[in-house]
Amino acid sequence: MRLSKDRIGGLLLLAFCVTYGILSQDIRLLPFQETAAFHARTMPEVLTVLGIGLSLAIIVFPGSRETPSLAGYKWVTCGLFLALMSLYGFSIRPLGFLLSTSLFLMLGFALLGERRPLILVLVAVPLVVAFWVLMTQGLDVFIEPLPSFLRGS
Repeated sequence: MRLSKDRIGGLLLLAFCVTYGILSQDIRLLPFQETAAFHARTMPEVLTVLGIGLSLAIIVFPGSRETPSLAGYKWVTCGLFLALMSLYGFSIRPLGFLLSTSLFLMLGFALLGERRPLILVLVAVPLVVAFWVLMTQGLDVFIEPLPSFLRGS
């Protein structure tokens, strides 16, 4: 059995699904939920079983015979995106959701090749504001919108 792109993808999916299944067992259940047919762990367990089954099918059944090649990918852009995601994770509390997420999207779009500042702002800012309004007003999930120095805390 040769390692093709499909089989490598199947192995990565299998590793993800097994890890997801193990971590889903950390979801706490209330005493009355333990015997219920449907509870907080049900969907993660179903997704784990389906994912493991599909990844095993990808690994076992023949797919493309194309061998993997690491040439031709933009590794610098990938590394910059990883750094940008880390920076976003560190900046979201001090800068607030609206500012840090807008900056993250604008810088991400710029990394992908968009160079017009007006487009960057007109796409990122309304998207972030709409998502924040949906989460806070529609789903009643509080997300701190402002930087810490503007909150007075």
